[in-house]
Order: sequence, then C-alpha cells, then structure tokens
Amino acid sequence: MIAVLAPLLAEARIGLRIPAVVIEMILGIIVGPQVLGWVPAGSIGPEQPVMMLGQAGLAFLFFLVGMDIDLARFRGKPLSLAVISWCVSLMAAIAVVTLLYETAVIRAPVMVAIALTTTAAGMLGPILHDAKALNTKFGIYLMGAAMIGEFGPIIVIALIFTREHSYPAQVLLMLFFVVVAMTMAIAAMRVRPLRILRLFHRTLHASSQLPVRICMLILSFLIVLAGVFGLDAILGAFAAGMVIGLAARGKDGGLLREKLDAIAFGYFVPFFYVTSGMQFDLGSLYRSTESILMTPLFLVLFLVVRGLPVFLYRNELAADERIPFALYLATELPLVVAIVSIGLRTGLMRNEVAAALTGAAMLSALLYPMAADAMLERRSAAATRERA
Repeated sequence: MIAVLAPLLAEARIGLRIPAVVIEMILGIIVGPQVLGWVPAGSIGPEQPVMMLGQAGLAFLFFLVGMDIDLARFRGKPLSLAVISWCVSLMAAIAVVTLLYETAVIRAPVMVAIALTTTAAGMLGPILHDAKALNTKFGIYLMGAAMIGEFGPIIVIALIFTREHSYPAQVLLMLFFVVVAMTMAIAAMRVRPLRILRLFHRTLHASSQLPVRICMLILSFLIVLAGVFGLDAILGAFAAGMVIGLAARGKDGGLLREKLDAIAFGYFVPFFYVTSGMQFDLGSLYRSTESILMTPLFLVLFLVVRGLPVFLYRNELAADERIPFALYLATELPLVVAIVSIGLRTGLMRNEVAAALTGAAMLSALLYPMAADAMLERRSAAATRERA
C-alpha cells in the first residue's frame, strides 16, 4: 500500500517536490513501531519475510546502480574530473570525520566518511531529464561526478567492511571475483552469435522472458559467489549490474532495462526504503540532544564534502552554475541508507549516529535539489530576458 501511495503523493501539486523514496521512508516510520505500531518491533527482525524482501530490494538497488555505470559515456574530462573530485571529497571527509572521532562524537569514522562522499545519482537523473539538462555540458559533468559518487563508496564498502579472511587472502579472493565478473562481461559483449541474439529478441517479447531470466541468474550467481568469497552481497549485485549494463546495448537493451526497472522499482526496491523507515530509530533522534545536533551538522557536511570539489570545474561551468552543481552533488539518500543499514547490522554504528545520518540524508534529498532547481530556473529566466 505504501509503495502505491508514495508515488501518488509525490505527484501531488503542493509547491514542493518530495521524492517518492523520502515518502516511502516517512510512511515506513509512521506505520512502524516508533509511531503507530501497525508493524510491531517483533515483525522487523532479519528473519521476517518483510525484512527479507527489504534485503532483496537493497540487492536490486545496487544491481541497478551497477547497470548505470557507463564509463564510456563520460570518458575524457568528465570522467577524470569526477574521479579527482571524489578523491578530494574522500580526503575532506576523512579530515572532518577524524575531528569528530577525536571529540568522541562518532565511533565508526570510516563508515561515516564514506557516507559523506555519496551522491544520489539515481535521483538526479530524472530531475535533469525533466529539466532537459541531462545531455547538456552541465548535465554530463554532473552525472559523471554523481556516478563516481556511487561507484567509489560501493567499492570501498566492499573492500573494508565485508572482510572475513586475512587481508592477503581477501585481496586474492576479491581479484578472482573481479576476474570472474570481467570475463562474464567480456563474453557478454563479444560473444554474440546471430542465432542467440534472435532467440533473445524473440523471447524478450514472449512469456518465457528468457533475457530477463538470464539477468536474474547472473544476479543470483554473483551474489552467491560473493558470499562464498566472504564478500557482501551488495558487491555481487553491483557486479551483476555492471555485467548486464555492458552487455545490454541497443534497442533490445533499452527494453530489457525497462523490464528490470519494473521488477526492481515496481516491487523490491520500495520494500528496502519502507523497511528502512520501519527500522529508523526515531526515538534516538528526538530523545537525544546529540542526534538533534548531528542531523543539521551532517546536512552541512554533505554540502561541504561533496561541494568542495566544485572548484575543479571552474573552467567547465559558468559561475552561476557552480552552487547548483554542488547542491545536486550533495543530494544523498539511497547509499546513505544502505551504509547505515550495514553499519547497524555489523554493530559498527550507534543508533544515534545512524538516525542523524538518515535524517540528514532525507533532508538533503528534499532541500538541495529544490534549491538547485530554483537557482537554475532564475538563471534561465535571466538569460531569456537578456535575449528578449
């Protein structure tokens, strides 16, 4: 019901554009044990069916993020600047979080630092598309930086927080996993017998949906393989997304992506956001002065850490495009929620910090795109008046 209600509410004309994922989390909080209690605390344990579907939604979320990684589209300066800017953000985050750690504000400095460097690329794409700015110079540089803002944190999370073996053994297993994923991707891109392509085209429009089933097989296989190697399932899901994204090109590839989007966003991903809302410790947020103070602090740090590298784009963007660029990059929610979920599951993050990070991420998804939109609209209106 929430998954149906959220997009309807997001379409309501109230003068404020609220992302559907924010509404899903808010409604999850409301029906959860913290507010109405329609879903009691005992129903949100990890063994419960609803929570299992939420974990499936997390896997699908990272799967789609992997599909969105299109390095060829941003090759050249957009990609190089995106990588450099994310590294600058990472160094800024480490410096800020080290200070917070020394003052005993947080005890999971690396995890918080990674959360500060993320960008909600999946939320920015539709915004730029609606504004007809996706394929402009501004849109290309922004989406390149946002893409690395998803790619970088995922890799760091997989390397640091999913280790079950010694570092040498884990590195070897990681390398073997990467080799398996790359081999699958290369085979998918280059081994394209005409008969197989025709079979895929025919069955994509039939009840068998063979290409979709193959995608689900690859997703399941790499998730299981990641688990066997002591890596987190999200890395397997992300790798599967990259493999499918590289293989699925052309007209049929676009249709396949639409079908996978329908499966993920139509059913599984909403479970992740709603169950994340149910697990949101609202009490830690409003009962703890620490959480109340940390929420605006993290909101500002999102902008500082992700907005700081905008100086690298001073030769590529107009002066009045730089602040909107920084605001868009500081829009963080999906990966922050995922990182918080991992932090709580592993016991590395306190409830107060998790609640403050999640609250700040929800506010960033509400406020920063709206402010950036307003600035760009004023810029466009001024340009129109000058031409007139």
